[in-house]
Amino acid sequence: MTRYLGIHETLELLEVLTFKSVTLTKATTMGLLVKDLRLKEILSNEVTVSTAQINRMKELLTNREGNRE
Repeated sequence: MTRYLGIHETLELLEVLTFKSVTLTKATTMGLLVKDLRLKEILSNEVTVSTAQINRMKELLTNREGNRE
């Protein structure tokens, strides 16, 4: 169960969220340009994983007040 996030934890989570957003953008863009099928598959997996991770981080940030115990 998630507990309330402190300010430092929130800032660190925002930093990771920013990084993951950049990697998602890069993987998506590069996926359109890549010809190698194996590399295209790797980038596609990265897009899927990054999207799930970003959604989870957004959930943690959005619901942080409701997680206080």
